[in-house]
Amino acid sequence: MLVRELLLFLQQITVSFTLTLRIHALYDRNWRLLGCMVIVGLALMGGASASSYSNNNTTTYIQGSDCHNAFTAKEAARHGLAWVAVFVYDLLIFVLMVFRTCKTRGFLRLSLSNRNIYGILFQDGAMYFAAMTLINVPNILTYYCGSDVTRGNLATLTGCMSVTLVSRLVLNLHKSTDNGIFSTAIRNDDPSLDVFTTSVQVVASSHN
Repeated sequence: MLVRELLLFLQQITVSFTLTLRIHALYDRNWRLLGCMVIVGLALMGGASASSYSNNNTTTYIQGSDCHNAFTAKEAARHGLAWVAVFVYDLLIFVLMVFRTCKTRGFLRLSLSNRNIYGILFQDGAMYFAAMTLINVPNILTYYCGSDVTRGNLATLTGCMSVTLVSRLVLNLHKSTDNGIFSTAIRNDDPSLDVFTTSVQVVASSHN
């Protein structure tokens, strides 16, 4: 049980770190904003850790089952706070993304064009937030409104979906901004610009 909770905890740290880097890049590497986001993230992580892994937090196991666990209402409320913290941070990421993209491109122009980098970030970010909201909200509700058997049953699914979706964001951004995963960035005379090139191996075969 403890190993499972630690794995989920590490998964969400990795996902949040990746999303934070996207916002940091979107705001032209604003270090002050990054510092504020790190402070908020550490505060949420500290609160979630304190509530989930406190010394008096015990898990009640169902008799006759070695792989399934059940939480009491008090235990479930403490574990549910961790997923509430994840949702709050996802909401913060989404708000910052919408504010930046709409301020830079305008909502109308952004909705009409998805070929620019801001359109890609907005559409992928909106898709991620919508999908995670649809998954994480029922997950949170199981902790506070579910029965002893159903509490926390969606935690593993939520963690796996967050990793899968954020991986899709990274790969789609890489695919959309250059010629693919085999591209390498080289500097132009202007240090603020990146020129992407792709190395293609062509094998010529002769037919007799």
